[in-house]
Amino acid sequence: MPAKGKHRRPKSQRFTRSIAVAGTGGAALALPLMGAAGAHAATPTATVSSTQEKAATAQEKAATSAPAAAKKTATKTYAVKAGDSLSKIATDQSVSGGWKKLYSDNRKAVGEDPALIHPGLKLTIGKKAASSGATESSAKSKSSTGSSKSSESSTKTTAETTTTATDAASSSGYTLPVEGATVGTAYKTAGSMWSSGYHTGVDFVVPTGTTIKSIAAGTVVSAGWGGAYGNQVVIQHANGQYSQYAHMSSLSVSAGQTVTEGQQIGLSGATGNVTGPHLHFEIRTTPDYGSDVDPVAYLRAHGVTVG
Repeated sequence: MPAKGKHRRPKSQRFTRSIAVAGTGGAALALPLMGAAGAHAATPTATVSSTQEKAATAQEKAATSAPAAAKKTATKTYAVKAGDSLSKIATDQSVSGGWKKLYSDNRKAVGEDPALIHPGLKLTIGKKAASSGATESSAKSKSSTGSSKSSESSTKTTAETTTTATDAASSSGYTLPVEGATVGTAYKTAGSMWSSGYHTGVDFVVPTGTTIKSIAAGTVVSAGWGGAYGNQVVIQHANGQYSQYAHMSSLSVSAGQTVTEGQQIGLSGATGNVTGPHLHFEIRTTPDYGSDVDPVAYLRAHGVTVG
């Protein structure tokens, strides 16, 4: 019996150690498995959360930028009023790029001369009127680029031709106050409507908005309202004589300013005592009324052809 008990005791001890080892082994195996499972479970959750946050941020940015983008590309139509010029409209309407951009966007409507705009003319502000939108393909874009270069070349050719014609006409240092105009009421035409009993200048019949130019270099002695003359400019020239431009719709110069031959000084109109739009032009020996001389003869004496 004692011998059997000795055999039973070691077996019981080995069983206990086996359980302990198994328990220890189980713990050692279970902990890493649980940790690994926890780590693998957390990774997809974090990835999904990060993706959702990025998507939400992108949507928020898109929602914020959409109104700004819409505002940036918004366009409107402006109807030209009496006294307007492209420069004035561009300033009043905050056109990015100024009057040159406004003219470029509306060249087809305005025509070759940016100064020749008239009341009622519709101008597109904010986007080029002839634009076909942002849906054009890259092939069309390339074609448009080629067309643009061709147009630019054509514009340069036109500009060069105009410059040559102007240089030829102004070789004497004088030029017409307005191009392409017909002479209306002539100088010294008699009539009770004039306080002196006769017409003290010559009228060039042109529509409102036509560019008015200084006939020669000089200094502006007055620019503003002139009563019956409406908006007027008076310029003193190097020879001591004066030129007067009346009934203008808007002025581009101010008193004391130095101007060059052919420089724009304003736009024609029908301000003051008139029956219709035209330019009243005078040559004077003083800046005051009543010192007039024949303006047509004066221009011709300085090499300018008056039709």
